[in-house]
Amino acid sequence: MRGSAGKIQLASLEDFFGAPPPDGEASQEIPLASLHPFKGHPFHVTDDEKMQEMAESVAQHGILVPGIVRPRPEGSYELVSGHRRKRACELAGLDTMPVFMRELDDDEAVLIMVDSNLQRERILPSEKAFAYRMKLDAMKHQGQRLNSTCATPLHKLNGQKSRDILAKQTGESHEQIRKYIRLTYLLPALLQMVDENKLVLRPAVELSYLTQEEQALLLEVMGRLGVTPTLKQAQRLKAYSQDGQLTAAVMDAVLADRKPAAVQVTLKKDRL
Repeated sequence: MRGSAGKIQLASLEDFFGAPPPDGEASQEIPLASLHPFKGHPFHVTDDEKMQEMAESVAQHGILVPGIVRPRPEGSYELVSGHRRKRACELAGLDTMPVFMRELDDDEAVLIMVDSNLQRERILPSEKAFAYRMKLDAMKHQGQRLNSTCATPLHKLNGQKSRDILAKQTGESHEQIRKYIRLTYLLPALLQMVDENKLVLRPAVELSYLTQEEQALLLEVMGRLGVTPTLKQAQRLKAYSQDGQLTAAVMDAVLADRKPAAVQVTLKKDRL
């Protein structure tokens, strides 16, 4: 019994304490049907073993830390923090969930949403990629607004660049943050391969520079050959793309470690 209780407590601590509750605020019980997911929410909510543990904890103890919501212009509420808690409530058979009501602009909401989820123990590369991009954009917007309205620019950012602050907060290097953000330019199918460890991060970053059409074509070639690009191959594909010479035949040759046939361009006399 002690081992089971300890297991549930660990799940609660990890999932409930993503964002600290506002001081002096009273929570409100809101119907689950009135709580809508955050627009562009990059973090997956899956019914895995941890979710089941969380649902059992909610059924027994309730929600320990309320979520955070903001009113929607069209009515009801948008969840800023608490998507997993809401799902746990649904699985536990509850109809309502305690939340703190906040008046937040889009950038403030993004920062809270991202920060409350980046503390999870396991985060997929795709989740981290879109979270970093969303947070960096929000920080830049805040800095631009302050820069245009304050006599001393960037009060809130203390004169630091947004990427410097994000690097310090996450413990990631600038280069690693750049690599993750590049993943957001991949087609969903390629990004899913990164999440499933079927495509390594660095080759995936190189492939993100291919056009959407080229990426779709590459997926077909990869599926037909049953291979994924190495870093060197991905760099070659990127180079051919930037030269405007990336075709299915070139992809075949590169993935087979062959030198592609020379591309011949014929110009008519009047064009010449």
